[in-house]
Amino acid sequence: MPIKSQAQRRKFAELLVEGKISPEVYERWNRGAGYKTLPEHVKPKAKSKTKRTSKATPKRKTTSKTRAKGKTSARKTTKRSRR
Repeated sequence: MPIKSQAQRRKFAELLVEGKISPEVYERWNRGAGYKTLPEHVKPKAKSKTKRTSKATPKRKTTSKTRAKGKTSARKTTKRSRR
């Protein structure tokens, strides 16, 4: 993964001077960036907004009559014989 900003380049140079990374590691990371002009700092990527495909249909309000009945229309199942 190459260095992406001048701040990262300075940090890696500092780690190299302190002896925390080897010169090979510094060269590998610095070589990936090449000689291009890098920005001072890299901005974080913006989070994408979720897109809504369709609106949900509103739920039906139950009336006092439907609640009073208390009956549900359950489907009766019958056993089928396998042939």
